[in-house]
Amino acid sequence: MQQSKSKVLYPELSYKICGLCYEVHNERGRFLGERQYADALELKFKTHNIPYLREKSLKPAFAGEENRRNIPDFLIDDKIVLDLKAKRIITKEDYFQMKRYLQSSGKSLGIVVNFRQKYLSPKRVLHRS
Repeated sequence: MQQSKSKVLYPELSYKICGLCYEVHNERGRFLGERQYADALELKFKTHNIPYLREKSLKPAFAGEENRRNIPDFLIDDKIVLDLKAKRIITKEDYFQMKRYLQSSGKSLGIVVNFRQKYLSPKRVLHRS
């Protein structure tokens, strides 16, 4: 049986995560630092009983990367990698960073959220192994 291309990975969990990000953005505004958003989001995860690891160091994604630190903001329910940003725009480098996190962790779904934008727009990044 072939899988539909429109199938969303971890729909309930990913929608819940994005909803909590919207809550934090609405409550805190868009001019704080990444750590402040991560602290607020961590409280939301605890309140909603969502299992997570914060700033867990991942193994190198490929040979020669031993000196690079792969530390995403959150690994949620051992399924989704979440990386928070507080900058003007998300760049290709942010996308490539998430791809490294996914490759290193062996996970299939990453979400990049930029809290600096006026309207929050979480970006889903997929990795097929």
